[in-house]
Amino acid sequence: MKYERALAITYRYFLLVRGNWTRAFQIFIWGAIDIVLWGFITRYLDSVGGQSVNFTTVFLGAVILWEFVTRAQQGVSSPFLEDIWSRNLLNLFGSPLSVGEYLFGLLVTSILTSIAGFAVLVLFAAYAFGFPLWSIGLPVLAFLGILFIFGSVLGVVAISILLRFGPSAEWFVWPIPAILSPFVGVFYPVSVLPVWMQSIAHVLPVSYVFENLRSLSTEGTFSSSELLLATGLDFVLLGAACLLFVYIHRRALQSGAIARFSAESYSG
Repeated sequence: MKYERALAITYRYFLLVRGNWTRAFQIFIWGAIDIVLWGFITRYLDSVGGQSVNFTTVFLGAVILWEFVTRAQQGVSSPFLEDIWSRNLLNLFGSPLSVGEYLFGLLVTSILTSIAGFAVLVLFAAYAFGFPLWSIGLPVLAFLGILFIFGSVLGVVAISILLRFGPSAEWFVWPIPAILSPFVGVFYPVSVLPVWMQSIAHVLPVSYVFENLRSLSTEGTFSSSELLLATGLDFVLLGAACLLFVYIHRRALQSGAIARFSAESYSG
């Protein structure tokens, strides 16, 4: 792997964001809206619910962490969509750039955009609602690592779908986190779910993050074994997602379906 070619993918997206402030705006705005909404909800719940449960940590903390997953997913899929919109995808795959280098560049892009968006949201929550996420302690670092890898998995799956079904499948990219959120217990324990939904939750690494976030809030403890299990599941899913993308890319080349991303196919 030639890292300079991979990092060129990241640099290209940086130039796009720098050249158009609306691209940077979307990195922050939706998370900020969620924080405002849930910040006032938690203030109300704290005022009527007494001190038995720290609703700010349970809900506002969950919103910030789930938004981090969304940022990681879109950090992978947004540059891919930019390549589709600019009719540049076929040019990239026709260059010496390998699939592994391209995926690595997307993951680096996701790291940078996720950190930028997350930092702004954390500071906003601390300033507007007095909730410093770092008050959770060192476990938050493990939470973020698990959440980022899972968000990257969702991003790679999303671009695999786009590569398989073409630009018309763009609509499927955006709701993926929302579709999964009921299964991972962002705002409620997994135990309240039907058994079949619990079975799905147990193979989704982020469910362990939110279970331990609630445990830290109510009992002051967390399970390191569950976090290790979540990390292992993360890497298995990431490897599977990357293999899926490589397979679909190879099939698209062999069948000629990748030509649908050319300028001619758009205009036709």
